Amino acid sequence: MKLQVAIDRIELNDAIKLAQKLDPIVNIIEFGTSLVKDYGLLALNKERLGIKHAEVLLDLKTIDEGAYEFTKGFQTGADILTVMGAASQGTLTTTYQIAQQTQRQMFIDLMEVTDQKIQQIADFEDAIYGLHHAKDSQNSFNATKAVAMFHQKYPQIKRLNVAGGIDLTTARQLSNQNLVETVIVGSKIVKAADPIVAAKEFMEVIR
Repeated sequence: MKLQVAIDRIELNDAIKLAQKLDPIVNIIEFGTSLVKDYGLLALNKERLGIKHAEVLLDLKTIDEGAYEFTKGFQTGADILTVMGAASQGTLTTTYQIAQQTQRQMFIDLMEVTDQKIQQIADFEDAIYGLHHAKDSQNSFNATKAVAMFHQKYPQIKRLNVAGGIDLTTARQLSNQNLVETVIVGSKIVKAADPIVAAKEFMEVIR
């Protein structure tokens, strides 16, 4: 299982410094939607950010204009871009084609997507599907149960990631469950007293 660290809602310079420190430790560094909106794609070029080891995910949350946003997004050197599962079939097909053509990866964010829609979009073989507990949701979220239920419903989906309040205990449970490709952790690392130590602790429990 891989570890993706979501950096979000902080100043760009602080995000870059943290990302560079995390680069040799974690598998994927995510620059969250707030950073994309606050500073734009031109500020998030992978080479200029100095990321040399980890993959870079830009959380675009594309919902329309898929060809434009994914073309521009991958021009930054990003390895993974996100599209919303609620987008139209045309948008999802277009973004998937661009990811395939550029030999990069598409992440389908399944936040608030119905079972019926998931069945309709479950055939993007190389895409990453993300179980994502909404930040604004008032409902509780049990990641291991959600993953188990998802796997039962959609066994054809091979690449599954999960996000939403993941702590060390949950990360260990997900690793033992062995149904998830990547666990996504935000505040438990980024807001820790020492984010580097926290990241190393997560890497230990998911191996």
